[in-house]
This record gives sequence, C-alpha cells and structure tokens, in this order.
Amino acid sequence: MSQKYICIVCDYIYDPALGDPDSDIAPGTAFEDIPEDWECPVCGVSKNDFKIYEET
Repeated sequence: MSQKYICIVCDYIYDPALGDPDSDIAPGTAFEDIPEDWECPVCGVSKNDFKIYEET
C-alpha cells in the first residue's frame, strides 16, 4: 500500500489509491510521482507543505 501524505496547512490527505482526479492525477499515483508544480486541491500550497501521514 502506498503512503498517504497530509497537508500541514489544511489537513487535506493525499491518498494514492484515490489520486486527485480534479488535477489529472490518476488513482494509483504515488505522492513522489506527482509533478512538482502540483498544489493542494484544498488550500493551494505546494508539495513541500505535505508530510507523511501517520495513521493511528
């Protein structure tokens, strides 16, 4: 299973199983494979503002 990432600004969780269809990121796309210019679909920050999501 691929690693989920969370936006440190708005808490949006990027789930590789879902991708980001609104930004043409197909389901199954690992976070590392998203283009560097991708932005958080909720608040618009860059990939640099995401960290690994630790599920509890």
